[in-house]
Amino acid sequence: MVDARNDLVLGLKTGPQSLPAEWRLSAGVVSYGAALAAMEARAAAVLAGRAPELIWLLEHPPLYTSGTSARPEELIESRFPVHATGRGGQFTYHGPGQRVAYLMLDLNRRAPDVRRYVATLEEWIIRALARLGVQGERREDRVGVWVSRPDKGEGFEDKIGAIGVRLKRWVSQHGIALNVAPDLTHYSGILACGVSDRRYGVTSLRDLGLTASMTEVDEALRREFEPLFGPLSDSHSLIPTEVEIQT
Repeated sequence: MVDARNDLVLGLKTGPQSLPAEWRLSAGVVSYGAALAAMEARAAAVLAGRAPELIWLLEHPPLYTSGTSARPEELIESRFPVHATGRGGQFTYHGPGQRVAYLMLDLNRRAPDVRRYVATLEEWIIRALARLGVQGERREDRVGVWVSRPDKGEGFEDKIGAIGVRLKRWVSQHGIALNVAPDLTHYSGILACGVSDRRYGVTSLRDLGLTASMTEVDEALRREFEPLFGPLSDSHSLIPTEVEIQT
């Protein structure tokens, strides 16, 4: 019998001898191609033991990405560049005002369990949102973090946090996207995450009436990361827009 997602064990801490994961923040927007190349190189370095694990926070210019389960008909209009990726899931949007966090974690040393990893990423977002005064929730049949919207009607809810991951030899790539204050009309070019039910849309902190800054969101994410994944390095280095992060 497969465990229900709400019953999965949460948390993926490393052992006491492991080095802390590195926490990095990019200023400005980072092109998708540069981010993908840097992420793949860093993941390879993590697997080879040449670099510590990394959590990389950034923003992208407006673009769409397609996951391994995306179908052509889910791209309604190519309003922005479309990038094919190796992550799971369907189409999603990235753009300014959305906090993207890419995680390069070695699950060989944590727990080689993709369902537990995804559920822990959801829990990370849920706990960070709680710090900001928003009740995010997990759903059994839909990956991501959702917010109930009774103001829109009975049974309506919107996604505020998306998740898409890729595991290569149990080292993770890609990660989460949390809507802080993006232009939500940019989602109109895709069937976001393959969800067609009109009761399920997208939202953001700003859409919900919150004025949290990106800095406040980053602080909430950092505070809630360690209880679930373990310690982070103390250096929060700002890295340039087109950065090489292999080492």
